[in-house]
Amino acid sequence: MLRRPIRGDNDYSVNPAQYVTVDPAIVRSVMQQVYLWMFIGLLTTAATAIATVNSGLSEKLIQSPLYVVALLAEIGLVFFIGMRINHMNPGTAVGLFFVYSALNGVTLSLILLVYTAGSVGTAFVSASALFAAMSIVGATTQMDLTKFGTFLIMGLIGLLIAIIVNIFVGSSQLDLLISVAGVLIFTGLTAYDTQRIARMAG
Repeated sequence: MLRRPIRGDNDYSVNPAQYVTVDPAIVRSVMQQVYLWMFIGLLTTAATAIATVNSGLSEKLIQSPLYVVALLAEIGLVFFIGMRINHMNPGTAVGLFFVYSALNGVTLSLILLVYTAGSVGTAFVSASALFAAMSIVGATTQMDLTKFGTFLIMGLIGLLIAIIVNIFVGSSQLDLLISVAGVLIFTGLTAYDTQRIARMAG
């Protein structure tokens, strides 16, 4: 049985003794909906990335400041949705979700210019396996992961800043550091968010 706090809508920083059991069927149904929307978002991102490359827009983006603008717009949209999600109607939230997914496809399309389809496919499968594993950890662990949330968000902001800086610096050492930090941060965020969604579902 999963547990959620007795008090507070999204407040999980409470004593474990204050948790009550929730219906696993409800949690399972909510999680299925969450991952279905994630799958739809991934399809939108992939389709947009392929279309951006095939249209030749990727080459134009990399040669102009528009890529930085698109990247900053994507980051800004993430924070805007995160801050306003509880005040949006469902239609607006879905619309912004698809805008973000498409914009993500545009910014990630540059990867297809650098790496082969086989390399991208291997990375995708590996990332999917890691995501699935950490989702299971987040949904089943008894450890309260919310205490790591602030540090993970701070790490994510630092990572995004480093990525923008490295666009202009082009340091291979910084690129390696960004890759390692990105894996660690997003691994932690996957488990953290899965646990948070599971508790909210209750």
